[in-house]
Amino acid sequence: MNLLENSDILADIGEYLAEDIGRGDITTQSTVPKGVRGIGSFLAKEDLVVCGIQIAEAVFAQLDPESPAIDTSIADGDEVKAGAVFGTLSGYADILLTGERLALNLMQRMSGIATLSRLYSKAVEGTNAKIVDTRKTTPGLRMLEKYAVTVGGCKNHRFGLDDGVLIKDNHIALSGGVKEAITAAKEKVGHLHKIEIEVMNWGQLREAISAGADIVMLDNQTPEETAKLVDMARGLNPSVLLEASGGMNLDTVRDYAEAGVDLISVGRLTHSARAMDISFKIKTV
Repeated sequence: MNLLENSDILADIGEYLAEDIGRGDITTQSTVPKGVRGIGSFLAKEDLVVCGIQIAEAVFAQLDPESPAIDTSIADGDEVKAGAVFGTLSGYADILLTGERLALNLMQRMSGIATLSRLYSKAVEGTNAKIVDTRKTTPGLRMLEKYAVTVGGCKNHRFGLDDGVLIKDNHIALSGGVKEAITAAKEKVGHLHKIEIEVMNWGQLREAISAGADIVMLDNQTPEETAKLVDMARGLNPSVLLEASGGMNLDTVRDYAEAGVDLISVGRLTHSARAMDISFKIKTV
């Protein structure tokens, strides 16, 4: 995925810089002579999955259109060890200083999500289950965060509310029931849209499959309960996609994968991933 082909992302980076710089980087302007050249080194201070190299480049390019690409043999998705310098960037020292914090903020956040996603991806290796993210993202950063999920080896769920039908407990309550919600959705959305519904028990599961749901989310079940519901669902419709959701963590996610679901949605990939520790050290050339 070439993130920089998305003009909205470039516009967002401009807004992020404007928020940070305000009327000017008065510290750099008052201490660093104009025209001084420097070289900055990206240093991993812990083991991590690198993510956000393109985005960091775009930050500096917004400040100086002639800013070069980051010199690196590393690509997004590569794993690096603590202490590794995984890229360098040369340019005017004032540009490097002014863009440093935003570039690191975005790269640390994206690398954190990619690193956590890699752990979840590895946790279910050898099973048929895929780990997917959710809409529990940071406002304004959804595209970057969902990209980082894929860099880590997991998959994307919906990008937004217009992406697909996902009927949850509140929709069911307000529409009158499982069958009523699915029937209404089938009448109103296009034939290309999948219809997914969240269920809490066997009765709702049976009703959802009978009403023609394409995907059924088994919410807040134990791995043992999930395995039983999977067997029941396959008996009704072997082709229905089944998703497990609710409180997934690295200690339990494989149990859910081995219960036979196709998808496991994990909100913590984006809402609870911590930023990785990366520094940017600048020296004069």
